[in-house]
Amino acid sequence: MAEQKRPVLDETDRRILAELTRDARQSVTALAATVHISRAHAYERIRRLHEQGVILRYTAVIDPARAGLEASAYVTLRLRQNTWRTLEAKLREIPQVQHIALVGGTFDVMLLVRARGNAELRDVIFDRIQPMPEVVDTQTFLIFEDVDARG
Repeated sequence: MAEQKRPVLDETDRRILAELTRDARQSVTALAATVHISRAHAYERIRRLHEQGVILRYTAVIDPARAGLEASAYVTLRLRQNTWRTLEAKLREIPQVQHIALVGGTFDVMLLVRARGNAELRDVIFDRIQPMPEVVDTQTFLIFEDVDARG
């Protein structure tokens, strides 16, 4: 895979990204006023950040418990060598897997799994993830309370 050139971001770009992270639903006019640039300039900057792949998409941040996702866990995986790409594709097909990270250390992958309850969480881990031939070992860390540090 060819390495992509990293876009150069200036302070204005960073302020735009911080504002969109705080509230992606705000109007471009409001964002421009907060960042102290013109509306046209804000549109152009946002368009460029999209084209460069800095902004990938807009999404809602939900409260998992209020959305009926009562059971959450971080699940770490150790993999068989050279199986990451096939495993990644399989994990993307499991709706309860909300985040997938390839990491370095004593395990290879960390997942955030959210389910409607403990039975569903158990089924996802024991019946869907552990039997995958790419997975050598798992460890599960139950989440008792979520805190979004972004506010």
